[in-house]
Parts: sequence; structure tokens; C-alpha cells
Amino acid sequence: MRIRIARQRARMSQEALALNLGVTRSAVANWEGTDGVLPASARLARLAEITDVSFEWLATGRGPLRHARGTDKVSDMEGEFIHDEVERRLLQAFREMTADARLQLLLIVEAGRGNRRTADRPLR
Repeated sequence: MRIRIARQRARMSQEALALNLGVTRSAVANWEGTDGVLPASARLARLAEITDVSFEWLATGRGPLRHARGTDKVSDMEGEFIHDEVERRLLQAFREMTADARLQLLLIVEAGRGNRRTADRPLR
């Protein structure tokens, strides 16, 4: 997904990016797919350079989006593979909770799924 974001921000087609990287358009499409393989590190570094994004963000989803300016930050969730708005909102709310509230919520969710945690198997 980050490869697609980088390519689109650079206003490039899959074909144009492929041409710049010396690969086929289908290779770029494969990288952008959810089940696609990732390019080798050297090619990923070149892709970051071509699209003006930081290698760290492109490879991991962490750090600044843009390498040169460093001011355009991306939230951790944008680096995740979250496609559902409800899931995104739940993750944001979970991250903003205290540790105790997280533990309580997790116990409630697990109880609802039929998973039982016992006192001899603490989460912490």
C-alpha cells in the first residue's frame, strides 16, 4: 500500500514507475497488491528516491513520509494495512487508552469470543 501511496503522490503511473526502475508494469502492480511480494532493498531504495519519500517510511511505515523535507509526517496507522474505517477508529481509540483500560477491553473481547484467560496466565 505504501508503494501505491508513494507512486500516486509522485503523480506517476505504474508504467512510468516501472520504466524508471527497469521492471515491468505487472511487477509494480504486484508490489502494490495486498498479497504481492516486496521489491529487493536496493530497488526499494531507488523507488523511494524516485518518488521523493523516505526509505524508512516506504519500508516500514514509520518515520517521516518525505526524506528531504522531513515535515510531512505519516501516522502509524497509515503505515499499517488497515482498509476498514471501523477498524481504523478502533485502533486509534485503543492506542489512546490507558494500559489498564486496554487490558479490560481485551478481556471483554476475549470473553465474547469464548477465549478464557485464567489468573495463572496474566497478560502482563
